[in-house]
Amino acid sequence: MGIYSGILTEEYIGDVFKSAPLHDIGKIKIPDSILNKPGKLTPEEFDIMKKHSEYGGEVIDELIESLTEASYLEIARDIALYHHERWDGSGYPKGLKGEEIPLSARIMAVADVFDALVSERVYKKAFSFEKAMEIIREESGTHFDPRIVKAFVAVEDEVRETAEKLQKIE
Repeated sequence: MGIYSGILTEEYIGDVFKSAPLHDIGKIKIPDSILNKPGKLTPEEFDIMKKHSEYGGEVIDELIESLTEASYLEIARDIALYHHERWDGSGYPKGLKGEEIPLSARIMAVADVFDALVSERVYKKAFSFEKAMEIIREESGTHFDPRIVKAFVAVEDEVRETAEKLQKIE
């Protein structure tokens, strides 16, 4: 039996897969001037940007209230709300630590940071695959759940292949 084998059912994995694209839905409430700023955000702008996770939780809560059959939205809410929490408790919006952070959000945190690292943004160049993986490994136990990082690194070849298919890396 693997880690989290009681949680990681086919249904749960499917729900995380369906929910992942909603992780930044709260950014719809962030001004474009902040989202598209080519330089570093000011502390005030960063405080506004950090609100996107709470906004995302609110948006998905509204969806949950209006729908009768969408159990995956509870996972989507957890992902949107908590994917910027950090394993060591220094994240936002709630400062959750360790296993207080929902598993789905801990998984999304690794995927989201990896994607951000290998993607070019208006404010930065893309990192190489190797550098991105190095950063993920370095942040194990501080930013990320060490068990999630271990699982991510264990499928490094598949991660590279997927990133190449999505043209995220060369």
